[in-house]
Amino acid sequence: METLNIEIINPKAKSILKGLANLNLIRIQKNKPATGFSELLKKLRKNSESSLSLDEITEEVEAVRNKRYGR
Repeated sequence: METLNIEIINPKAKSILKGLANLNLIRIQKNKPATGFSELLKKLRKNSESSLSLDEITEEVEAVRNKRYGR
């Protein structure tokens, strides 16, 4: 089985897809909205005043690790 995400541009295509589903050739499932941790991250990033670069994040993580493990 292969799963594809399809963006419908013309509404007529939706009726064609429904016809294929009625013939049991395809199954149509709605995408579930992302919830939980990923939504929380998006919300926090959206509200943050400054965005850190990957290098800045790495430096901070290394500093905390060094302090924690006494390096």
